[in-house]
Amino acid sequence: MHTGDWPSTIEDALAVQERLRGRVDLTDDCAELPPTVTGLDVAYGTSDEIAAAVVTLETAGLTVVEERTHRAKAVFPYEPGLFAFRELPPLLAALDQLDHQPDVLVCDGHGLAHPRRFGLACHLGVLTGRPAFGVGKTRFVGTHAAPEASRGSSAPLIDAGEEVGAVLRTQDGVKPVYVSAGHRIDLAHACRLTLALTPRYRLPETTRQADRLSRAALR
Repeated sequence: MHTGDWPSTIEDALAVQERLRGRVDLTDDCAELPPTVTGLDVAYGTSDEIAAAVVTLETAGLTVVEERTHRAKAVFPYEPGLFAFRELPPLLAALDQLDHQPDVLVCDGHGLAHPRRFGLACHLGVLTGRPAFGVGKTRFVGTHAAPEASRGSSAPLIDAGEEVGAVLRTQDGVKPVYVSAGHRIDLAHACRLTLALTPRYRLPETTRQADRLSRAALR
């Protein structure tokens, strides 16, 4: 799907989500510890400008392998639950600039933890065919108990009686993050990778690096 035929109305976007969500495959075929991880994030400027950033890190040492950015005007209105339609065009353009195919995509957002079970990580995974999952800073849907205070503790995120993600403590005593599978990876694996990406801070290093790069691209 290219931006030329990108949905421009809420009704069209909902129809696209409905059509594509059946293509989500949560059969886990992602390497247990993939050689690289690619983080994605966007920053918003004035007049609907978006700067997208993708950063690939070596999984073992979390050193930057390559990074790319793309600036563009938003082609879709601001609508909760449909943020992917604003953010995906520049993110896909930035991904296209990478020299190496990502082993797994880590989104600053959600996958199945979405009202229609098709958040950014699902959408990105389906369109690219790559394993993808989301790590959100805040809860979008569902309810949960508080995980224990120690790093690695988690609690199920439940929405309409369905487990759609995990509330994961990445550092002792800090606020948890919200992990959800997107495509070609299961939730337990996504949680293990999230912990591998958070050796010192609450948020994955993929998100931290992509956030830094996207903000710099706006300046």
